[in-house]
Amino acid sequence: MGGNVETVGNDNLPSMEEVVISVKEVSKRYRIGVADERKDTLAGQIGQLLLSPFKNFKRLIQLKNFKDTDASNVSWALKNVNFEVNRGEVLGIIGHNGAGKSTLLKILSRITEPTEGEIQIKGRVSSLLEVGTGFHPELSGRENVYMNGTILGMTKKEIDAKFDEIVEFSGIGKYLDTPVKFYSSGMKVRLAFSVAAHLEPEILIIDEVLAVGDAEFQNKCLGKMNEVANSGRTVLFVSHNIAAVKSLCSRSIVLKGGMKIFDGLTKDGIDNYLDSSAENVGNENVNNGFRLSRLTFRSLTNSEIFYVNDNFVITGNIEGDFPSDNLTLLVLFKTVFGVRALNLSTRLHGVEIKGLDKVLNFKVTGQTLNLMPSVYYLEIKVLRMNGEPIVSFDNAFRLNIEPSSDFLPILLPSYEDRGVLYKRVSFLINQD
Repeated sequence: MGGNVETVGNDNLPSMEEVVISVKEVSKRYRIGVADERKDTLAGQIGQLLLSPFKNFKRLIQLKNFKDTDASNVSWALKNVNFEVNRGEVLGIIGHNGAGKSTLLKILSRITEPTEGEIQIKGRVSSLLEVGTGFHPELSGRENVYMNGTILGMTKKEIDAKFDEIVEFSGIGKYLDTPVKFYSSGMKVRLAFSVAAHLEPEILIIDEVLAVGDAEFQNKCLGKMNEVANSGRTVLFVSHNIAAVKSLCSRSIVLKGGMKIFDGLTKDGIDNYLDSSAENVGNENVNNGFRLSRLTFRSLTNSEIFYVNDNFVITGNIEGDFPSDNLTLLVLFKTVFGVRALNLSTRLHGVEIKGLDKVLNFKVTGQTLNLMPSVYYLEIKVLRMNGEPIVSFDNAFRLNIEPSSDFLPILLPSYEDRGVLYKRVSFLINQD
């Protein structure tokens, strides 16, 4: 039995305590495709070519044909998820890659239907899930603003009233009459968010897509979402930026393996998410056709515990089809809130990487990190020289830095208050 998504009319706005989103026992199931063995002979390739239309039609039929005997080929992106959201509430949805966050938002945005369960939504929904979602590449930015507004149910008069504000917020007025297909990903995000946030939706749904924008624009977006929430409208926000979730959301749910494992105050939800991070670090070592293996981080004192003042060495191996042009390797240290504490870059150190033959072995040796005692995550990136990313391994390694013997404080402040860098200084109090 298939699931159901119902949008309830909103002639009379609900009260502040009225539920505007109700998710009941929602599950989403997909079939995992299995490739046929390749036929290397000429006759085999000709045979495959002739049979391809029939095989493709058969696969299409099988996509909706789920049987118990096919359990090994079925993946549940969501399983029995339940929650409610009140009008004016700002809900954060956090979890690791593959937890089911984007699938849930696509169901709430009516892009796809649930396999099981029921969703009821009261009010007009505006969503920003992917770069350029809902934009027609051949239309100009101006034309897409009006098209998106119309899809959201706005009249031309209503769009006209908000148009100048949308353009000013996006900061792309110079390119407004240029076809969207010529926009960069950042420009698309700017315009898409401006449209989604300014056309007065009752419910605003935002995915991690904001990560594409620069820091200044991200701050503008967070401010706008706060403004939307303070006006009594509802916001659902998905992000790996824990600091942004903490500042924006009063309540959060945590997804893991398609299931809801937490629903409550954001502070407690972040703790739950960080506790589960230790189980996931290092598991997602395949990305975009590249594999990260043999990643190690150790102290040169050969201690199993890493202290503030220890010297260190990082080693790793990345396998994949690298382009022939010059590349940059980044080893980033991030706090539990996603703040970049340290950036170790081959480019900054004058090291060239080129002519790779499917393997990049690296070793980074350095003096004391001088990072405050805390939990950090390593992020490994390979970029082209122009900054274009080739592959990124998030949360590739979890590092716990302990206080050194000369680190005197007995009680450390909380994660967000202790800062990043550790520096030995002397204090003189009430003395000239």
